[in-house]
Amino acid sequence: MELAMVGLGRMGVNMATRLMRGNHRIVAYDLNETAIQRTKTEGAEGARSLDELKGKLPKPRIAWVMVPSGDPTEKTIQGLFEVFEQGDIIIDGGNSNYKDSVRRAAMLKDKGLHLVDVGTSGGIWGLSEGYSMMVGGEKSVVEELRPIFETLAPGKDKGWGHVGPHGAGHFVKMVHNGIEYGLMQAYAEGFDIMKTKAEFDLDMHQIAEIWRYGSVVRSWLLDLTAEALTEDQDLSGIKAWVADSGEGRWTVADAIDLDVPAPVITLSLLMRFVSRQRDSYAAKLLAAMRNKFGGHEMKSKGQ
Repeated sequence: MELAMVGLGRMGVNMATRLMRGNHRIVAYDLNETAIQRTKTEGAEGARSLDELKGKLPKPRIAWVMVPSGDPTEKTIQGLFEVFEQGDIIIDGGNSNYKDSVRRAAMLKDKGLHLVDVGTSGGIWGLSEGYSMMVGGEKSVVEELRPIFETLAPGKDKGWGHVGPHGAGHFVKMVHNGIEYGLMQAYAEGFDIMKTKAEFDLDMHQIAEIWRYGSVVRSWLLDLTAEALTEDQDLSGIKAWVADSGEGRWTVADAIDLDVPAPVITLSLLMRFVSRQRDSYAAKLLAAMRNKFGGHEMKSKGQ
């Protein structure tokens, strides 16, 4: 098939490369000329404007958008809305809020355009291992795009599927990321407990390697943890500051709206916020309260 890849960050370039290896023709577009040139070296044809992109694609045109969520995605889809014609298809493979995807699908429908929202997981490993894709949109349109998904997925019938109507793909990916938060936090806390048990002098990398085989807690995340511990078991070069993409927040907000208890996901999100406080006022106040009611020791700065 022939399609455009709009947004040539690392993941966008990797997806375009995997598609070209599957004999799909790619027209590459990005605001960064260097990114276009980099993709051209892999075999793509470049475009310097959305109008030029439109002219290089056969009807119905297909554009896979792979840009940061929020305003960048909004502006990109709006730009495609203005140049694309009835029957053309826009795929949003980024981490958009599913509510935005529902709204955008309705906007595009007014012009006879189709939106397919694809929650995409796989990160930097997707090029070699394939991508997990949760697809939302009209069933007939998704079926038309099947060759693209089969090429990007780990297998033709593995790692991807049409999960529901517009917004469903990004909704499922949102929950996927919320679960990811909880899994990561559990691993982090478990290893922290073991690392703190100083008298046993436990080898964190060895334990991760043991757990990778036969253990009920084995996973790809554990594989990556073992790899990180190989490089530096004490993680001395890493600052204890953990970012969040936003999808964990959206998952928690939806859980509240749906009256669904999600304590693990919620607390794992809050722990990421804790990591950003170098000098937590709340922790200071907790120490002060314990001292006042029980005479418990407080540590002064410098101790």
